[in-house]
Amino acid sequence: MIRSDFVLKKKVRKHRYILAFFFVIIAIIISWTIWGNVTVGTTLYPIYDTNLPSGFEGYKIVQISDLHNAEFGQDNSQLWKILQKEAPNMIALTGDLIDSVHTDMEIAISFVKRAMEIAPCYYVTGNHEAWLKDQYSALERELENCGVKVLHNQSEILTSGDDSVQLIGIDDPDFSESDNGMLDFTADIISMEIESAGNGEKYKILFSHRPEVFETYVERKMNLVLCGHAHGGQFRLPFLGGMVAPNQGLFPKYDGGLYKKESTTMVVSRGIGNSIIPVRFNNRPEVVMIILHNSL
Repeated sequence: MIRSDFVLKKKVRKHRYILAFFFVIIAIIISWTIWGNVTVGTTLYPIYDTNLPSGFEGYKIVQISDLHNAEFGQDNSQLWKILQKEAPNMIALTGDLIDSVHTDMEIAISFVKRAMEIAPCYYVTGNHEAWLKDQYSALERELENCGVKVLHNQSEILTSGDDSVQLIGIDDPDFSESDNGMLDFTADIISMEIESAGNGEKYKILFSHRPEVFETYVERKMNLVLCGHAHGGQFRLPFLGGMVAPNQGLFPKYDGGLYKKESTTMVVSRGIGNSIIPVRFNNRPEVVMIILHNSL
C-alpha cells in the first residue's frame, strides 16, 4: 500500500512537470509573438556589384515598406531612432504606406515629415494605394508637400561624386485596369512600366512594390531592385520560410531577403505593418538597410 502511494505520487509529480513544461513553452511562444509584433528590427544587406560606379561606394539606402498605418512608439519613435542611427543617403518608400481598409493618412504623413529630416525620400505606390481609388490623390498631394519625390513610371539620375546611376520607380500594377491578378499579366504591365520610365545604359536601381515578377526584372536587366508586398510570408516556419503572401499564395518563393540572378539583385523587405492578417509569427517587422559596394 505504501509502495502504491509512492508510485502514484511519482506519476502525479511527473505529470505536473510535463504540464509546467508545456505552459512554459506556450508562454515563451506567446511572448515571442508579442515582441515580434510590437518592435522593429534592422536588417543589413551589403550589396557587392562591380558594375556599380565607384562614386557610389558605401552609398546607404534605407527601405521602408508596407507601413500600413502602423505605429511603433509615439509618432513612430522606433522607426525614427533607426533612421537617425543609420543616417542613410536616401530613404526608399516601396508602397503600401497606408492601409486601404483602415486608412489613416496622418500616421503616414507624420512619419514621412520626420523621415525627410534625415534624408531625401523616394516613393512608389503599392496595391493599397491603388485600392484607395479617388482618395489616393490626397495622399500624393500631402507627400509632395512634404518634399517626397513620387515616381510614377519615371526615372531620375542620381549623382554621387563624379558618377551617376539611374533610379526608376514604377506604379503598382493594380493601378492598371488591365491587370487581372494573373502573374503573366502583372509581369507584362510591369515590363511596360519599366519601358515607359526609360531604361537607359547606366547602373539601374528600381523601386517596385511587387517581388513576384523577379524574372521580369532580370529580363529588363535591372541591377538592383527593392520590393515589398509579401509581408515576409506572414507566418515564418523554421527551415520552410513564409507560409503565405499576396499574389504568390502558399509558401511563396519571394517572401523576404536577397535574390540574385545574372546581373540582377532583388531585395524583398518583410515590411513593417499588417493588413488583412493582423498578426505575424516569427516574422519581426523590419527596416532594411542597404549599403552599396563596387567591389567583391
